[in-house]
Amino acid sequence: MTSPRPARQGRVARAFRYLYRVPLLLVHVLVFLPLILLLMAPPFGRLGAAADPLEHKVVRWWSGGLMWIFGFRLQRRGQPLPGAVLFVANHVGWVDISMIHSQKMVGFVAKREIASWPLVGWVASRGHTIYHQRGNTESLDGVMGEMAKRLREGRPVAVFPEGRTRGGHEVGPFHARIFQAAVETGVPVQPVALRYGVRGDAQTMVAFAPGESFAGNFLRLLGEPARRAEVHFLAPIGSHDGEGRRHIAETARARIVAVMEGA
Repeated sequence: MTSPRPARQGRVARAFRYLYRVPLLLVHVLVFLPLILLLMAPPFGRLGAAADPLEHKVVRWWSGGLMWIFGFRLQRRGQPLPGAVLFVANHVGWVDISMIHSQKMVGFVAKREIASWPLVGWVASRGHTIYHQRGNTESLDGVMGEMAKRLREGRPVAVFPEGRTRGGHEVGPFHARIFQAAVETGVPVQPVALRYGVRGDAQTMVAFAPGESFAGNFLRLLGEPARRAEVHFLAPIGSHDGEGRRHIAETARARIVAVMEGA
């Protein structure tokens, strides 16, 4: 018979983590978030270098702090490209957005439901998110147009080409159509591999469990032990060399999968 002691110890450890993380989260949200939103607004947000204004710096700081409170110890490999870039990443949960924002201020393409999520939706809406209504062709056309517009203006865009979150067991197929904006504007595509735990052994833990809501996932992750979280900015793929969107999608996915399956 299995001893109940390890399970009991696990519950005690989780309760202890809630005991100190919940107050930290409240301070981060109630004290620092209003300050961050103030610093993002004109004229403060435009202070600093044009390529890296104060608005971008405070988003990185706040997102990195949120990740730390949840126990994620961030490690970056590679560098995000500057300027107009289409960033594409694997996707298991809401944490992915905060992970990338901790390294790079970028406008995401995300499902419209995220706008109604507590905290994350509020921050996403102020982080230049482009919302898409799933299953709506007209909405997708509008998203594609907005993506191309931002890229032509020299602004980066990030997407999750799998189209939805995965359970963490594998990287799903990439939808090629989402790469059309990069092909039309001739900007590079930079794959981003997001890996949780040691060699990705926590992907399924971070992912939404079957039937789990955003609130349930949020609260569960808040009590999890500290873990490594790796963001890999990989070699970019040129979109101006005559390669079609299908080839770019397959190449981007292959590079991300290579990191997920690597040591």
